Amino acid sequence: MRLEAQGLAAYFGESSAIRNVSIGLHDREVTAIIGPSGCGKSTFLRCLNRLHETVPLARADGRVLFEGRNIYANGVNPIEVRKHIGMVFQKPTPFPTMSIRDNVAAGLKVAAPRGQRTGKNEIVEKALTRAALWDEVKDRLNESALALSGGQQQRLCIARALATEPEVLLLDEPTASLDPISSQKVEELLYELRRDMTIVIVTHNMQQAARVSDVTAFFLLGDLVEVAQTKQIFTNPKDSRTEAYITGRFG
Repeated sequence: MRLEAQGLAAYFGESSAIRNVSIGLHDREVTAIIGPSGCGKSTFLRCLNRLHETVPLARADGRVLFEGRNIYANGVNPIEVRKHIGMVFQKPTPFPTMSIRDNVAAGLKVAAPRGQRTGKNEIVEKALTRAALWDEVKDRLNESALALSGGQQQRLCIARALATEPEVLLLDEPTASLDPISSQKVEELLYELRRDMTIVIVTHNMQQAARVSDVTAFFLLGDLVEVAQTKQIFTNPKDSRTEAYITGRFG
């Protein structure tokens, strides 16, 4: 088990966002998180690398185990957690004042131990190659990241997350703002990345969830209703609420 939530709950002030969520996320698997808007999908994702607590008045209870260690335990550095559990957001978020090269290398400044920051160019090339972007930008590395298309910017953000060589990659609706061709490239990228890491993707797109994931988890009103192999969720869900959502009767 690479990553596991145990009795995880999250709050914004006194308002509950997710309640008592327990789920295991396995190595070399893609888990899709589905459910209607406002059901807690993105909050759950942000709890998995302690980004939730960066929001004022937000807090989380319960445990998240990364390779057996509780990332919420006293003394655990959240920045170190995010080195191992990277995240990509819904809209591409390149740093506008940085070049393509420096965007990819940005995470290395906090992730790399002092005295071990050599080989930046090699790391950048490897990350861009893994993000299926190297051939498109290798002669443009000193250009602004804003010169890239939306789809390229999103793959750049994925490369930035990959530069620290995380074991887990979290993606919050990574294709929601992309055109179909760019979305397809990101989906193809997930097929490659799943070979050596754990991937969790939040998506509103049922077809996308069915295409890219091994496991699907359905959230509703802050609760984890059902989690199972993707084929089972989409063909024979156990909970009637899951079936109602999958078939479009609500959401």
